[in-house]
Amino acid sequence: MKLKDRDKIHLWHPLTQHKLHPETIAITKAKGCVLYDEDGNAYIDAIASWYTCMYGHCNEYITSRVVEQMQTLDQVVFSGFTHEPAIKLSEAFIKILPENQNKMFFSDNGSTSVEIGIKMALQYHFNKSEKRTVLMAFEDGFHGDTFGAMSVSGLSVYNGPFEDFFLEVKRIPTPNGSNHNDILNTLESIVKTHKVAGFVYEPLVQGAAGMKMHDAEGLNDVLKFCKAYNIITVADEVMTGFGKTGKHFASLYLETKPDIICLSKALTGGLLPMALTTCSQEIYDAFYSDDMSKGLFHGHTYSANPLACTAALASIELLQTQDIQNNIMRIMRSHNIFGERIKTHPKVKSTRQLGIIFALDLNVEMERYGNLRDKLFKFFMEHGVFLRPLGSTIYIQAPYVITEKQLEKVYQVIEDVLEII
Repeated sequence: MKLKDRDKIHLWHPLTQHKLHPETIAITKAKGCVLYDEDGNAYIDAIASWYTCMYGHCNEYITSRVVEQMQTLDQVVFSGFTHEPAIKLSEAFIKILPENQNKMFFSDNGSTSVEIGIKMALQYHFNKSEKRTVLMAFEDGFHGDTFGAMSVSGLSVYNGPFEDFFLEVKRIPTPNGSNHNDILNTLESIVKTHKVAGFVYEPLVQGAAGMKMHDAEGLNDVLKFCKAYNIITVADEVMTGFGKTGKHFASLYLETKPDIICLSKALTGGLLPMALTTCSQEIYDAFYSDDMSKGLFHGHTYSANPLACTAALASIELLQTQDIQNNIMRIMRSHNIFGERIKTHPKVKSTRQLGIIFALDLNVEMERYGNLRDKLFKFFMEHGVFLRPLGSTIYIQAPYVITEKQLEKVYQVIEDVLEII
């Protein structure tokens, strides 16, 4: 039996209705920007496998470091113990984080990093004997699939059966450059009638919403408003972090820095699961007490796994190399040229770009998981490119090591697909 046939016997895949989509593609090997399936087909991974493998698959700089580490220390409980990979990672990481960040809490995926950020925001006020139970979030945001993360997410396609169990969340529009006063008026109205603990947001780019981009100046004013009312700001940089926006973190585009930052995905270069929730000293100090109950009682078995920490440290070192920074600038230039080339196509409604994130909206009506979306995905794969449309949005988030020849093939297959819709 082939792998894809054996798969059907026991496995249940994420974001999949198996009755409608019973087939999977069995990947047997990956290297650089290319995935290889069991039939020998090759696919350019133009979304870096959900924005994780930004330095390329099986990057030898990262894998060699992890191989060396696993000969010494593979896993140890992080409650009451520590180890050098975690310490070295914290020392290196603090140098590239926004300057107000000072403490780091480990977990193992993006959803839980957000969950921890929400718990930090709520307990911060609880520890100060102030009851605040309401959160704010942007419309159309997505923050993960655990209950707190779902609560602050606005994409109901994922949340329907669970909404009766959510935390209380007030939603505000994303700033677009012209709705500034309306948003501030909405914020004023919310804080007059609700005890708001925190504001959870994706800075500048809402990933699952279709790479929807918003105005930095407007976001900065929202953050300033939150600071004035002691509303804890939680930046979900799970998708935007580690160079994708052109800076190490999207929050670096903003004058007002978040109190808490949530990170995962490209943190370990896609090699191992790990997440971080970082925070300012002020947030940490609210938990530092002679009262045991004021501690943050959240933990994961694999928190700060030494192998994942080693992969993360190697990834951060790669991010700061001149080669990777040059590649980021090269991809940004190529996207800009492609955007100019395609923006007037009659099937293209709009294009947008921030850093190496490029997106275009098709000038057609489409369901998020409908037949046309499936047709596009199949076309891309048949032509050797892995792109995963978000409804009518086609986006590119390729690894930083993608070549110009590979990029041109990605662009060409997008242009070709416009002729069949």
